[in-house]
Amino acid sequence: MNPLNWSFRRAFGVCAVICAAFLGFAYYSQYQLGLVPCPLCEFQRMAFMAMFAVCLVAALHAPRAAGRKVYGLLALLVAGVGAAIASRHVWLQHLPADQVPECGPDLKYMLEAFPFTDMLKKVFTGSGECAKVDWTLLGLSMPEWTLGWFIFFALGALYFGFRTYRRGR
Repeated sequence: MNPLNWSFRRAFGVCAVICAAFLGFAYYSQYQLGLVPCPLCEFQRMAFMAMFAVCLVAALHAPRAAGRKVYGLLALLVAGVGAAIASRHVWLQHLPADQVPECGPDLKYMLEAFPFTDMLKKVFTGSGECAKVDWTLLGLSMPEWTLGWFIFFALGALYFGFRTYRRGR
């Protein structure tokens, strides 16, 4: 079965399943492997949650042409935000040790203590814990993997959201 010939519903359904699996692994790595997520990791999780929601609703709705474009744009937007967050995280991980920012407070504390815009600024400025690589697979860190998947989801959203389908698909 050629994935490029998949229906809109199948493609977005598979995307939702992949996002759910990634979220499951993120929580497994946190609660079973003891990997504490940094603030940028938490924002990447939120982006996967948003991608899961968009793809699940799109797959269940299975709209016609105009609706597919709307869902494609929503998925592209979420994937773009996720890729931007992951890109920042990857950049921090590749900084020389003497340029890594100092560790800061965790996300929960920042949400309680700072106004929302200040909290966002602090998170995206990054901190030392965001530069630490605790886990790799095939030589890539978790943020590098998420960056690749967000790019893949963005391309899929463009392809499946804007392609012309034969009748009944």
